[in-house]
Amino acid sequence: MRILITGARGFVGPYVAQALKRACPDATILSTGVLAGAHPLLGLVAAFDVTDPTAVATGIQAFRPTHIVNLAGLAAPTAATAAPRAAWQVHVQGVLNLAQAILDHVPDCWLLNAGSGLVYGESAKPGLPLDESALLAPVDDYGVTKAAADLALGALTRRNLKCIRFRPFNHTGAGQSEAFVIPAFAMQIAQIEAGLAAPVIRVGNLDAERDFLDVRDVVEAYVLALQSTTSVEPGLILNIASGVPRRIGDILERLLGQSRVAIVVEQDPARLRPSDIPRIIGDSSRARQVLGWAPTHTLDETLADVLNDYRARVRQPI
Repeated sequence: MRILITGARGFVGPYVAQALKRACPDATILSTGVLAGAHPLLGLVAAFDVTDPTAVATGIQAFRPTHIVNLAGLAAPTAATAAPRAAWQVHVQGVLNLAQAILDHVPDCWLLNAGSGLVYGESAKPGLPLDESALLAPVDDYGVTKAAADLALGALTRRNLKCIRFRPFNHTGAGQSEAFVIPAFAMQIAQIEAGLAAPVIRVGNLDAERDFLDVRDVVEAYVLALQSTTSVEPGLILNIASGVPRRIGDILERLLGQSRVAIVVEQDPARLRPSDIPRIIGDSSRARQVLGWAPTHTLDETLADVLNDYRARVRQPI
């Protein structure tokens, strides 16, 4: 195997690199960007930008991968809202550039694309588990661009593109930025514990319910899929989800239960998002059947990892 990871410098990238090194020790694994020193075994094929079709084609011609794990993207929906043009360029044009380079130069290569469960959008309003047949009805720039890329890849399978389209739901872990709800809570708790903030945590809507996974479980699904490309149909869509709705307020209570100090919770009107869909929950039955995948990390374990990560950041700020 010759595995290329795009977007490897993001939150998920190092987890994918580590998991692939364990699962595929004989594979050659390269990235399109320099990872932190914790991953010295990864090579660098070229620091190309996925939005540059010439650079993408040159890099893929040079490395000739058998598999590409595409993680390139704007990590947070808020980032896509702030820069919608960039979201379209990376999430859609970047995916099309990778797909075209594969078709032109390495037609037997498999593209594993990290999409998002947010492509379902309005379809989540009834509050029922969403499987892969649910209508794509995204409600923001992030979801729309992820949906567009997903649909484009599906169409390209008619031109013999070999791809797997992942739709992971919320996932978190050590290393994720505070642009996401669980790290945002963890950062506030860590700062309070360190005496850097008053013992008050300010929150938005605590009643929304979301489907949360540990990033390591999501990555395990990616690795299992990569190892299964000889037996799956091109264009396969896979939800990666826990199937368990978690109320945001309950997650905060669990985090506060791990805190070393007493903390008061106050609602911050600036953090309220009245357009929130009350419940978003995924059905990952297909991934369980096709890949034999199931999440193995408990929520409390994941929350402890995130909180300890932010405690370390507060002690030794970057």
